[in-house]
Amino acid sequence: MESFKLNRNIAQLAILQRIELAGPVLKRIRKLFGRYLFSNFFSKYLINVSSIAEQYYFLMKREYTFIENFLRTDQNILSIGAGIGGLELLIKKNIINTKISFIEKNYISKKIKYGWDNANLEAYNSLYLLEKFLLINSVEKNSFHIFDFDKDKFPNEKFDLIISLYSLDFHYNFEIYHNYFKQISKDDTVIIFDTIRPEYFNNIFKKVTILKKDDNTLHKSKRIACRFLLK
Repeated sequence: MESFKLNRNIAQLAILQRIELAGPVLKRIRKLFGRYLFSNFFSKYLINVSSIAEQYYFLMKREYTFIENFLRTDQNILSIGAGIGGLELLIKKNIINTKISFIEKNYISKKIKYGWDNANLEAYNSLYLLEKFLLINSVEKNSFHIFDFDKDKFPNEKFDLIISLYSLDFHYNFEIYHNYFKQISKDDTVIIFDTIRPEYFNNIFKKVTILKKDDNTLHKSKRIACRFLLK
């Protein structure tokens, strides 16, 4: 059975970031005991790490198929809100000479609140665990860089591909990064993210392509690939 390597702390973080990994029993426990106990206790001690590792692998493998056509060798990729980095790990394993930069927040909210956050204050990630996940899964340390959203200057270079699944314009407004994208985008840069308002981006990009529709989810979002950012 194919799988990622996870320890318990990384597996817990994966569940907080991707609640579908929790399973029906753990989700029921969350409803009964509340988000605080779920986030800080049950999501760590009432899980099967091996099972989470396998589920997370196949979930990320599925996500990989949606962006595979936009990947090529020697790309410079920016990932925003990647979680523990499973998708990026698959990119590194499958595409030669890719360089990946991550922009992430570095704290876990006491009560995980899924949904839109105008102030972009909610967070559930650990830069230490993101790096550890990549390293224990044999990604070379010099092939990626991690930037703290709240403390570091963002990378100032041109990117071929920008990925932000279920983060940019899904949890917080695209405008937080709009001006930054103008600085780091080339004419052919592709930006892939999830949104409930794909039509809004017809005024921001020359070309917007819908990659998939999540009509059965609470947010009913669509994943879009955008090209040619209007200056």
